[in-house]
Amino acid sequence: MKVVFHEDSRLHRPKSFLVNGAMRDCPEVPERATVLCEAASTAGHEIVAPDDHGRGPIAAVHTPEYLQFLEHVHGRWRRIDGASEEVLPNVHPDRRGAGYPRSAVGQAGYHMADVSCPIGTETWRAAYASAQTAIEGACLLLAGDSVAYALCRPPGHHAFRDLAGGFCYLNNTAIAAQVLRDAAKRVAVLDVDLHHGNGTQGIFYARGDVLTVSLHADPARFYPFFWGHAGERGEGPGLGCNLNLPLPRGSGDAVFLEALAAALARIRAHAPDALVVALGLDASEADPLGGLAVTTDGFARIAEAIAGLRLPSLLVQEGGYLSDRLGANLAAFLGAFEAAAP
Repeated sequence: MKVVFHEDSRLHRPKSFLVNGAMRDCPEVPERATVLCEAASTAGHEIVAPDDHGRGPIAAVHTPEYLQFLEHVHGRWRRIDGASEEVLPNVHPDRRGAGYPRSAVGQAGYHMADVSCPIGTETWRAAYASAQTAIEGACLLLAGDSVAYALCRPPGHHAFRDLAGGFCYLNNTAIAAQVLRDAAKRVAVLDVDLHHGNGTQGIFYARGDVLTVSLHADPARFYPFFWGHAGERGEGPGLGCNLNLPLPRGSGDAVFLEALAAALARIRAHAPDALVVALGLDASEADPLGGLAVTTDGFARIAEAIAGLRLPSLLVQEGGYLSDRLGANLAAFLGAFEAAAP
């Protein structure tokens, strides 16, 4: 299996992470990409660098207003007397249709959902590289590969069309899905991250050509709180094309695999031409965020079940943070998927 990875993904090193009112060390560090890359290489997968496919595929998903903000806000922010080293919001509008301020402070509040996605000197460069990684993975499928793994970092599935959040800036999964959709009638996105892929859901919520399915810890008491509930089915042309399967906190392999069977049945009913898997490894029992309890063997079984769809599949890295099982979990997933894929 080809593993796509861009070295610029390591450049983003966030320093701020606000949890329960306390500032802590951010778990979304460059070292997690190093662990994942080494695990894939050790398992015998070929590491390839992405080409630069330009901004077009990114702009097909994100608004120009938002992309201009991401690229330039840090330089503007640093010109503010006494401003923090990283861009951090301190005020938010009560609605998306509110007035759009000219101030960098106001725009930060408009375009940043929370304080877990600080923007530093190299954030745009790393996020752009991460998006190019996903685009390259989609291009590999269009060129004939049956499966590819895009080792994206920073992750993306919490990013909406014009809103960063949850460590995410550009929605790599959605960008890749749109690239595939441009060449196919229907695409499905399956998100197996610990957290609901709220940005991906939001981007495709009113569309019937892209099915979005997510398995995740129940957001009633878990991030992202406001999205990911079972009653969210899509709207307009997308009604019935979104499926959320929230799981009780602490759920292990058996519960996850049972929900996955329902997810795969819905994907089969959609009859997609290609599949994008938002691969979060933070559902692991060893992950420091501690929401679910999937084992290393469980990740292999999840991969085998998904590969049973027999669809061209792009695996896009989302969450999964430093633990002594992170590399083993990835190796188990990739190995089982490759063994079961056509």
